[in-house]
Amino acid sequence: MAKDTEKLIRQLSLISYLMAERRPVTAVEIRRDVEGYSGMNEDAFARRFYADRSELESLRIQLTVERPADGAAEQENYSLRPENFHLPSIAFTDKELAALQTALSLLDGEFAYAEPLRLALQQITWGRPSPLAAPEQRSVALGITASAGGHDLSARLAKVETAIFRNKTIVFDYYTMERDEVSSRRVDPYHLLFQGGQFYLLGYAHEREAIRVFRLSRIRGKVSYATKAEHDFHRPADFDPRSYAARADWQLGDEQGVAEILISERIAWQVERHFGRYGEIRPASPDSGGAEEGDKLFLTSYSNPRGLVSWVLGLSVHAQVLGPEELMSEYERRLELLEERHGETPPSEPRGGRSKSAKLNTPSARIATPPRSRAGRRAASAGADGEGGSARPDAAIRPERFARLVTLASILIQAGRAGERVVIKEVCERLQISEEELREDVNVLNVVNFGGGSYVLYAEIKEEDGEIEVDPEPYSDNFDRPARLLPVEAKALVAAIDLIGEHIPEGSLTSAREKIVAALGEDPMEQGLQVASATGDDSGVARLVSKAIMRRRMIELEYYKENEDELSVRRVEPYALTNGREGWYVASFDPERDGVRHFRLDRIKRVTVSDEKFEPRPEVDPAAEVDGWLRTGEVEASRSARVWVSPERARWAREARRVVEEWSDGSVLVELSFAGVDWLVREILKEAGDAAVLEPENAREAVRAAVARLREASATAAGV
Repeated sequence: MAKDTEKLIRQLSLISYLMAERRPVTAVEIRRDVEGYSGMNEDAFARRFYADRSELESLRIQLTVERPADGAAEQENYSLRPENFHLPSIAFTDKELAALQTALSLLDGEFAYAEPLRLALQQITWGRPSPLAAPEQRSVALGITASAGGHDLSARLAKVETAIFRNKTIVFDYYTMERDEVSSRRVDPYHLLFQGGQFYLLGYAHEREAIRVFRLSRIRGKVSYATKAEHDFHRPADFDPRSYAARADWQLGDEQGVAEILISERIAWQVERHFGRYGEIRPASPDSGGAEEGDKLFLTSYSNPRGLVSWVLGLSVHAQVLGPEELMSEYERRLELLEERHGETPPSEPRGGRSKSAKLNTPSARIATPPRSRAGRRAASAGADGEGGSARPDAAIRPERFARLVTLASILIQAGRAGERVVIKEVCERLQISEEELREDVNVLNVVNFGGGSYVLYAEIKEEDGEIEVDPEPYSDNFDRPARLLPVEAKALVAAIDLIGEHIPEGSLTSAREKIVAALGEDPMEQGLQVASATGDDSGVARLVSKAIMRRRMIELEYYKENEDELSVRRVEPYALTNGREGWYVASFDPERDGVRHFRLDRIKRVTVSDEKFEPRPEVDPAAEVDGWLRTGEVEASRSARVWVSPERARWAREARRVVEEWSDGSVLVELSFAGVDWLVREILKEAGDAAVLEPENAREAVRAAVARLREASATAAGV
């Protein structure tokens, strides 16, 4: 029998024994009665029992230890209170159950925690109709999920997860983008952060003697434990992961100063809603760089001057840097670069240089493969021969088998007491395991006991009927209620809720989250993973739109059209909330334009739900774009631009863009699809002079014109 299987039987038997005795028991009694310990000498038993206790505690199953006055370890008494094993019942409403089911249906198969999420939902909805069997709602669709991003990254994520909970120092090779080098790192892992479609590790870097942030996709090779010790460190009590999730891109690193940014009245509401949390916003005084009525002054600390200048340039003439002097100089330098590289002579291959087709095998090569449709991913998971449509993709993070066994025991005992058989295919689907894995799990449960014939259950697989016949034993009540959620299950559940946020109708996920955290006694997001919002607070807009979707009511939007720099009023039929690379959208049908339109929530200044109802149009598929531009960020377009990227930023381009050519000086050419020149100009401005359009010529001219407008606005702000 495999060591892992022996350990599972031993731990489950120990739990059953302690729960059945309902009194403190001695180590001698445990060694004598519990399956797996008998036959061990005292030293072997002491080591195994201590290890089992520690592992159960890491799974949030806390044994109570009563020590005698003289402190003799062999005279300690042990017990397991039911509340330390069983999950408190949670009174979910039907709306909350439906919302939880929607979260699973949206994330299943593409969420890094999809399988633990399934087990968690089984446990928290105990005694209620399973949300796994509920009809899928169509009011939400996801283009971006917390997917693991491939087998290698999944393996790293799983290892880091375990290291965080075991307080184990890890070592790995890491590619540093700024220095373009790979070096070995020794890190105490404190927390995981999911932000902008990527997983990040927050931890104490021994080489830097400070807390650092590591992007998991930039880890090279395997992640290993630094020592064989059970624990290596204690996370500082004052470490707050929320502070990292609440930082803007320009605030990652050591602070260099506080910027003063003048924001025009046209977009002040947008900046305040989405970026106000990164600093302070106050009314601008008339002597602040030519400020006009309604303009705002945005004060924000910064660590990366280029990053902040990039953000300001992306706001075009509606934002101006007023200080400090160093930042104003950087802004002017970046404008000069944009002007120079879009002048009469565009960047070109150095003389004697030899351009080559892009190669993606360098240290800074793109890690993720181009996105595929969901249908394509599912087909790929079936195998190379294209057969086996029932096959399921490998889970990104497989939950501990312990959790699966406890859940299976509950399912079998419930059926046995009802005098019913369990259909093999159904339980395999519920737990997302193969029939072979199910047989192995049943064999393990059949031998869970603590001597004297005190078994928990006996299950017999009837191959000819495709069913399992269950005979619950007298001590089966130890597992007839759901167990507490393991850390990875609790994290999966709350992470799924945080990822979708306020975008399920009528806030039902928010109230479900509150009940789950109350039942757990802690917020899992404070213990291992933080899901950060990619944009600002659009929860109020999301709630109103969700309400209109469910009630089939028309909505009126005051919408900021960024390309035309104007606010317009639109009256549309809302069908679904969808997310993409740049944020959340409401997929709508616009009767005036007779077509489907997507409106970004962060550009909706005001939304009003009307009393006018509409009949859903059968031809409208709100999720049609999920596998297209929402996921990739590239719209269908007949035009393509060739863009030069400087040697200093080429590494980032390789990671994020489609590189088509590399030049001998280290610069690269990328290809960008675009539908409107205005969008392309904004993307180039955000590169702050490190990128230049080579073709088409009218796009180069548009960038030149935009830079000229910025020059004029900058001169006005400076009082020139």
